[in-house]
Amino acid sequence: MRLTRTSRRAAVLSAVLTATLVTTAACSGGDAAGGSADGDDTVQVNFGYIADFNGTSLLAVAEDQGLWEEHGVTVKTTSFTNGPLQIQALGTGDLDFGYIGPGAFWLPASGQAKVVAMNTLGQADRVVAQPGIDSIEELQGKKVAIPEGTSGDMILTLALKDAGMTKDDVEIVPMEPSAIVAALSAGKVDGAGFWYPALATVKKQVPDLVELAKNSDFDDTVAFPTAFVAGNDVVADEQEKVDRVLAVLREAIDYRAEHLDETIELTAAFNDLPVEDVAADAENVQVLSLDEIDGYTQDGTFDTWLSGMEDYFVQAGQLPEAVDPSEFYLGDLFLKAGE
Repeated sequence: MRLTRTSRRAAVLSAVLTATLVTTAACSGGDAAGGSADGDDTVQVNFGYIADFNGTSLLAVAEDQGLWEEHGVTVKTTSFTNGPLQIQALGTGDLDFGYIGPGAFWLPASGQAKVVAMNTLGQADRVVAQPGIDSIEELQGKKVAIPEGTSGDMILTLALKDAGMTKDDVEIVPMEPSAIVAALSAGKVDGAGFWYPALATVKKQVPDLVELAKNSDFDDTVAFPTAFVAGNDVVADEQEKVDRVLAVLREAIDYRAEHLDETIELTAAFNDLPVEDVAADAENVQVLSLDEIDGYTQDGTFDTWLSGMEDYFVQAGQLPEAVDPSEFYLGDLFLKAGE
């Protein structure tokens, strides 16, 4: 059954989060505490996302296909600019679930949330520079913008290391993604660790922007998975909520892999973006099927990738020490939701 999304914008999170609220009601009725006001067993879920293909496509599918209603869930979705803000909101109880890119995996690895479902492999990250800068080495001493704790931070660190450099060799300028778009476009910074589709906007102003590094340059070193996370308290105390959300995500993953073109259109409608922009964004994504996600969970592939990421985060000083991936990736719950 196709649903019609009812959207409203309201400031429901604290000002520090500065997120834009987009409310989606997949089932009628319900209160913020959990069960619905009329006494049925519908559960209320607050779900964060990033408005790109990786972060939104499953939510768009779940809405269009009536999956929330099918599994007795009333969902409120909130748009964020990055993963760390969502982890913060999970910790304060403002969110139950959220989405993170690879650069934020150190947060669940440090115990601040749980990864409950793997999603895609990202290929959208780049180290870019203004025209005339043709190598990582030429960034030495120059201003380089990054959204700290994100995949943009991650790919810059990897690229610098590959060139025999560290962040101390450049002038790091921490910025929010929207500010990086403006700074690159205006020539206020010399380079950035950043990502598509935002870089496509920059290239309209700086068509000769130079790409110095990309995800695939580091395939032998580290993977760049994206994932869905849940608050620690939600996992510990609200098992029924977790089970229902994972059931929805599993069905949406299966649908996305089989109907990619339609999913792109649904994602564009969900985010009020041109279809061609979302299609270009999706070209930088390796979509994983449900069978692949199940298989990689069962055979330990994800554990290997996560361990490699932890090694990077330890070396980068973001994670004190590596832990067993099973402490923060709850793959068994994801598999159980498919039984």
